[in-house]
Amino acid sequence: MGPKTRILDATMLVFRRHGFRRSSIEQVAEAAGLTRQALYHHFESKEALFRAVIERVHESAIAAEETAVAAAETAGGDLGDILAAGMTARMSTMIGSLDGSPHLEELYSEHLVHARDLYQTYAARYAERMVATITRVVRKQQLALPQDLSPAEFARLVEMAMYAAKSQYPAMQPSDAFLKDMAIMVRTLCAGAKSKPLPKLQKPPVKKAAIPKRPTRRTSGGHL
Repeated sequence: MGPKTRILDATMLVFRRHGFRRSSIEQVAEAAGLTRQALYHHFESKEALFRAVIERVHESAIAAEETAVAAAETAGGDLGDILAAGMTARMSTMIGSLDGSPHLEELYSEHLVHARDLYQTYAARYAERMVATITRVVRKQQLALPQDLSPAEFARLVEMAMYAAKSQYPAMQPSDAFLKDMAIMVRTLCAGAKSKPLPKLQKPPVKKAAIPKRPTRRTSGGHL
């Protein structure tokens, strides 16, 4: 394990125990088994450490989501199964990174103060991946999204469902209830996606049989 990985492991441990405001560089250095000067060689401040662990959590969440989506697709799941699996894996990873900490709400609020740009960057990345997943599944399973929504519009509604669930569970706790309700909301939205009707076969036009022309009788000289 390299020193940077050891520092980030120690940083997460310290933040979980003490929250952001009561944590210090000295506590992280001690937990990592390094001197303060050695830690400063890698990170210049507590805020830089905080941003680094947030980025690490998001990268882990993206990897977990991609793995869950791929597994659900391979298993032949429908759109609701696939999206619910991906979002559950994503949020479970985020929750698990801070699970058991008494400072969850503080850490979530502080990350918007010190890493709002990271939050926006990763929100865009999550959205892009969801749009790509919806587009791929809709094409593969020949689905029509409800209300003729585009994949991007539908992805936005799915993300909104997640935030609606979060509003009912401060800091996403209790996690089991939050994840269950979020998955139900996602599947409910996806229930409106229906298989596209098969195109109607056009009957070939019936050709009318040609009626032979009757020969015209001609009179000679026009006399009786």
